[in-house]
Amino acid sequence: MKNTFRNIIKPVIVLTCICLVVSVMLAYVNSVTSPIITEAEQKSAQEAMAEVLSEADSFEQITVDNLPERVDEVYRAENGSGYVFMLTTKGYGGDMKLICGIKTDGMIEACKTLSHSETSGLGSKTAEDPYRNQYCGKTVDTLSEVDTISGATISSTAYINAVKDAFEAFALVKEAE
Repeated sequence: MKNTFRNIIKPVIVLTCICLVVSVMLAYVNSVTSPIITEAEQKSAQEAMAEVLSEADSFEQITVDNLPERVDEVYRAENGSGYVFMLTTKGYGGDMKLICGIKTDGMIEACKTLSHSETSGLGSKTAEDPYRNQYCGKTVDTLSEVDTISGATISSTAYINAVKDAFEAFALVKEAE
């Protein structure tokens, strides 16, 4: 019995105590850093919204029923200058998080990639200015003029499809007003 305690039970008790202490420490660190991370994400989102819809003074999140699958959130500029759409689409390398600002006249002011895990040098080109600037000034009728990136058609097609969903959400928002 003495050998069993020393060889089996004691190591289990020690490992359990270590796991409990580490878990408590991780929970504490998470409770301290979580509000800081959330605040930084909100600030970053506000800056991105101001970048894609520059005439807006501030934004309010609105609820819209039956949003297209790639549209996560919709924000209205409080001064009536347009709407911002938070989008998530599946590219070649994984999820791409985008933001698209559409003015009240239905024209895109700007689109921006917030995060992606696309292949460096190919799919990652969707986050760069030459590609994303193609969307500036486009409407639902002229979106077909946007060129895909050769060698990265999955990523660029995913980007275009997300923007198409933003236009669908825009139509829903305008219809609801």
